[in-house]
Amino acid sequence: MRWLLLIVLLTGCSALPVSSSTPQADRVPAGTLDAATARTSLAALPVAAPGRLDGYVRDCDDGKACVFGQPWFDADGDGCDQRSQVLARDLTNVERKPGRCGVQSGTLDDPYTGSQISGTSKIQIDHVVPLAEMWRSGAAAWAPEQRVAAANDLRNLVAVSGKVNQSKSDKTPDKWMPPNAGYACSYSRMYVTVKTAYGLSVAPAERTALEKALASCG
Repeated sequence: MRWLLLIVLLTGCSALPVSSSTPQADRVPAGTLDAATARTSLAALPVAAPGRLDGYVRDCDDGKACVFGQPWFDADGDGCDQRSQVLARDLTNVERKPGRCGVQSGTLDDPYTGSQISGTSKIQIDHVVPLAEMWRSGAAAWAPEQRVAAANDLRNLVAVSGKVNQSKSDKTPDKWMPPNAGYACSYSRMYVTVKTAYGLSVAPAERTALEKALASCG
Protein backbone atom coordinates (compact mmCIF):
# COMPACT_ATOMS: atom_id res chain seq x y z
CA MET A 1 0.00 0.00 0.00
CA ARG A 2 2.85 2.40 0.65
CA TRP A 3 3.77 2.32 -3.04
CA LEU A 4 0.20 3.07 -4.07
CA LEU A 5 0.30 6.03 -1.67
CA LEU A 6 3.62 7.13 -3.16
CA ILE A 7 2.26 7.31 -6.69
CA VAL A 8 -0.67 9.39 -5.47
CA LEU A 9 1.67 11.82 -3.73
CA LEU A 10 4.08 12.08 -6.65
CA THR A 11 1.63 12.35 -9.52
CA GLY A 12 -1.72 13.37 -8.12
CA CYS A 13 -3.23 10.53 -10.19
CA SER A 14 -5.60 12.93 -11.89
CA ALA A 15 -6.13 13.78 -15.51
CA LEU A 16 -3.98 16.85 -16.06
CA PRO A 17 -5.00 18.60 -19.29
CA VAL A 18 -2.34 19.66 -21.76
CA SER A 19 -3.04 23.06 -23.24
CA SER A 20 -3.59 23.00 -26.98
CA SER A 21 -1.53 26.20 -27.16
CA THR A 22 1.51 24.47 -25.69
CA PRO A 23 4.16 23.69 -28.36
CA GLN A 24 4.05 19.97 -29.09
CA ALA A 25 7.76 19.58 -28.34
CA ASP A 26 7.16 20.82 -24.78
CA ARG A 27 4.23 18.53 -23.95
CA VAL A 28 5.20 16.41 -20.96
CA PRO A 29 3.26 15.01 -18.00
CA ALA A 30 3.13 16.99 -14.77
CA GLY A 31 6.11 16.21 -12.57
CA THR A 32 8.60 15.80 -15.44
CA LEU A 33 12.09 17.10 -14.64
CA ASP A 34 13.33 20.18 -16.46
CA ALA A 35 16.30 19.72 -18.78
CA ALA A 36 18.99 20.92 -16.37
CA THR A 37 17.71 18.75 -13.53
CA ALA A 38 17.37 15.79 -15.89
CA ARG A 39 21.02 16.12 -16.92
CA THR A 40 22.13 16.20 -13.28
CA SER A 41 19.86 13.29 -12.37
CA LEU A 42 21.06 11.20 -15.31
CA ALA A 43 24.66 11.63 -14.21
CA ALA A 44 23.72 10.31 -10.76
CA LEU A 45 21.94 7.15 -11.96
CA PRO A 46 23.77 3.86 -11.40
CA VAL A 47 25.34 2.43 -14.55
CA ALA A 48 24.98 -1.29 -15.11
CA ALA A 49 24.52 -3.81 -17.88
CA PRO A 50 20.86 -4.75 -18.42
CA GLY A 51 19.64 -7.65 -16.35
CA ARG A 52 17.95 -10.74 -17.70
CA LEU A 53 14.23 -11.06 -18.35
CA ASP A 54 13.94 -14.30 -16.39
CA GLY A 55 10.59 -14.32 -14.61
CA TYR A 56 9.18 -11.36 -16.54
CA VAL A 57 5.54 -11.82 -17.59
CA ARG A 58 3.84 -8.84 -19.27
CA ASP A 59 0.46 -10.32 -20.26
CA CYS A 60 -2.00 -11.92 -17.86
CA ASP A 61 -3.02 -14.68 -20.25
CA ASP A 62 -3.49 -18.39 -19.50
CA GLY A 63 -3.75 -17.79 -15.79
CA LYS A 64 -0.24 -16.32 -15.52
CA ALA A 65 0.39 -13.56 -12.99
CA CYS A 66 1.70 -10.49 -14.81
CA VAL A 67 4.56 -9.08 -12.76
CA PHE A 68 3.39 -5.44 -13.01
CA GLY A 69 -0.19 -6.27 -12.05
CA GLN A 70 -3.38 -6.09 -14.05
CA PRO A 71 -2.99 -3.48 -16.81
CA TRP A 72 -4.52 -0.05 -16.27
CA PHE A 73 -5.04 -0.16 -12.55
CA ASP A 74 -7.22 2.58 -11.07
CA ALA A 75 -4.39 4.03 -8.99
CA ASP A 76 -6.35 6.72 -7.16
CA GLY A 77 -9.57 4.75 -6.73
CA ASP A 78 -11.75 7.33 -8.45
CA GLY A 79 -13.34 4.75 -10.76
CA CYS A 80 -11.31 5.90 -13.78
CA ASP A 81 -8.36 3.74 -14.78
CA GLN A 82 -5.00 5.12 -15.85
CA ARG A 83 -5.57 4.55 -19.57
CA SER A 84 -8.72 6.65 -19.48
CA GLN A 85 -6.98 9.33 -17.46
CA VAL A 86 -4.12 9.55 -19.94
CA LEU A 87 -6.47 9.76 -22.93
CA ALA A 88 -8.45 12.53 -21.23
CA ARG A 89 -5.22 14.36 -20.42
CA ASP A 90 -3.50 14.08 -23.80
CA LEU A 91 -6.39 14.36 -26.27
CA THR A 92 -8.41 17.42 -27.21
CA ASN A 93 -12.13 17.53 -28.08
CA VAL A 94 -12.63 14.62 -25.71
CA GLU A 95 -15.98 12.86 -25.58
CA ARG A 96 -16.64 10.49 -22.71
CA LYS A 97 -18.61 7.26 -22.90
CA PRO A 98 -22.16 7.84 -21.63
CA GLY A 99 -22.23 7.67 -17.86
CA ARG A 100 -18.61 6.51 -17.70
CA CYS A 101 -15.13 8.00 -17.43
CA GLY A 102 -13.89 6.12 -20.49
CA VAL A 103 -12.97 8.20 -23.56
CA GLN A 104 -14.83 7.27 -26.74
CA SER A 105 -13.42 9.95 -29.05
CA GLY A 106 -11.00 12.84 -29.28
CA THR A 107 -8.05 14.19 -31.25
CA LEU A 108 -4.40 13.49 -30.51
CA ASP A 109 -1.51 15.66 -31.62
CA ASP A 110 0.91 12.75 -31.48
CA PRO A 111 4.21 13.94 -29.97
CA TYR A 112 6.13 10.92 -31.29
CA THR A 113 5.31 11.57 -34.96
CA GLY A 114 4.07 15.16 -35.12
CA SER A 115 0.89 13.95 -36.83
CA GLN A 116 -2.73 14.33 -35.79
CA ILE A 117 -4.90 11.30 -35.04
CA SER A 118 -8.68 11.38 -34.69
CA GLY A 119 -10.58 8.81 -32.67
CA THR A 120 -9.05 6.30 -30.26
CA SER A 121 -8.73 3.11 -32.30
CA LYS A 122 -5.25 3.99 -33.56
CA ILE A 123 -4.01 5.36 -30.25
CA GLN A 124 -2.11 3.42 -27.61
CA ILE A 125 -0.63 4.37 -24.24
CA ASP A 126 3.15 4.09 -24.20
CA HIS A 127 5.25 3.38 -21.13
CA VAL A 128 8.11 5.80 -21.81
CA VAL A 129 10.40 3.55 -19.80
CA PRO A 130 9.14 0.16 -21.01
CA LEU A 131 8.05 -2.32 -18.37
CA ALA A 132 10.56 -4.88 -19.63
CA GLU A 133 13.29 -2.27 -19.26
CA MET A 134 12.13 -1.52 -15.72
CA TRP A 135 12.47 -5.23 -14.99
CA ARG A 136 15.97 -5.36 -16.48
CA SER A 137 17.15 -2.29 -14.61
CA GLY A 138 15.93 -3.01 -11.10
CA ALA A 139 12.21 -3.82 -10.90
CA ALA A 140 12.83 -7.58 -10.81
CA ALA A 141 13.82 -7.14 -7.16
CA TRP A 142 10.85 -4.97 -6.18
CA ALA A 143 7.79 -5.84 -4.15
CA PRO A 144 4.66 -6.35 -6.29
CA GLU A 145 3.08 -3.16 -4.93
CA GLN A 146 6.02 -1.08 -6.12
CA ARG A 147 5.80 -2.56 -9.61
CA VAL A 148 2.08 -1.77 -9.81
CA ALA A 149 2.78 1.81 -8.76
CA ALA A 150 5.54 2.24 -11.36
CA ALA A 151 3.49 0.70 -14.18
CA ASN A 152 0.67 3.17 -13.53
CA ASP A 153 2.72 6.30 -12.84
CA LEU A 154 1.23 9.06 -15.01
CA ARG A 155 4.71 10.52 -15.55
CA ASN A 156 5.60 7.40 -17.52
CA LEU A 157 2.43 7.22 -19.62
CA VAL A 158 1.73 9.10 -22.85
CA ALA A 159 -0.88 8.69 -25.60
CA VAL A 160 0.77 8.06 -28.97
CA SER A 161 0.27 6.43 -32.36
CA GLY A 162 -0.32 2.72 -31.90
CA LYS A 163 1.84 1.90 -34.92
CA VAL A 164 4.80 3.81 -33.54
CA ASN A 165 4.30 2.37 -30.08
CA GLN A 166 4.46 -1.12 -31.54
CA SER A 167 7.68 -0.29 -33.40
CA LYS A 168 9.24 0.94 -30.17
CA SER A 169 8.33 -2.20 -28.20
CA ASP A 170 10.68 -2.39 -25.19
CA LYS A 171 13.63 -0.60 -26.80
CA THR A 172 15.80 1.82 -24.83
CA PRO A 173 16.86 5.27 -26.17
CA ASP A 174 20.10 3.94 -27.67
CA LYS A 175 17.97 1.75 -29.94
CA TRP A 176 14.85 3.91 -30.40
CA MET A 177 13.85 7.55 -30.22
CA PRO A 178 10.63 9.21 -31.40
CA PRO A 179 10.56 9.74 -35.20
CA ASN A 180 9.70 13.37 -34.44
CA ALA A 181 13.25 14.55 -33.73
CA GLY A 182 11.93 17.72 -32.11
CA TYR A 183 10.53 15.63 -29.28
CA ALA A 184 13.86 14.03 -28.30
CA CYS A 185 14.47 16.49 -25.46
CA SER A 186 11.03 16.02 -23.91
CA TYR A 187 11.14 12.25 -24.33
CA SER A 188 14.51 12.05 -22.61
CA ARG A 189 13.36 14.27 -19.76
CA MET A 190 10.40 11.95 -19.14
CA TYR A 191 12.61 8.88 -19.37
CA VAL A 192 15.16 10.22 -16.87
CA THR A 193 12.36 11.39 -14.56
CA VAL A 194 11.03 7.86 -14.23
CA LYS A 195 14.40 6.17 -13.92
CA THR A 196 15.34 8.65 -11.21
CA ALA A 197 12.05 8.34 -9.31
CA TYR A 198 12.45 4.57 -9.03
CA GLY A 199 16.25 4.35 -8.70
CA LEU A 200 16.65 2.34 -11.90
CA SER A 201 20.02 1.78 -13.55
CA VAL A 202 21.07 2.76 -17.07
CA ALA A 203 23.33 0.89 -19.46
CA PRO A 204 26.35 2.80 -20.85
CA ALA A 205 24.91 3.12 -24.38
CA GLU A 206 21.53 4.10 -22.96
CA ARG A 207 23.08 6.89 -20.90
CA THR A 208 25.09 8.16 -23.89
CA ALA A 209 21.93 8.39 -26.00
CA LEU A 210 20.09 10.25 -23.23
CA GLU A 211 23.00 12.67 -22.75
CA LYS A 212 22.94 13.45 -26.47
CA ALA A 213 19.20 14.06 -26.49
CA LEU A 214 19.30 16.23 -23.37
CA ALA A 215 22.08 18.29 -24.92
CA SER A 216 19.59 19.27 -27.63
CA CYS A 217 17.26 20.91 -25.11
CA GLY A 218 16.92 24.64 -25.51
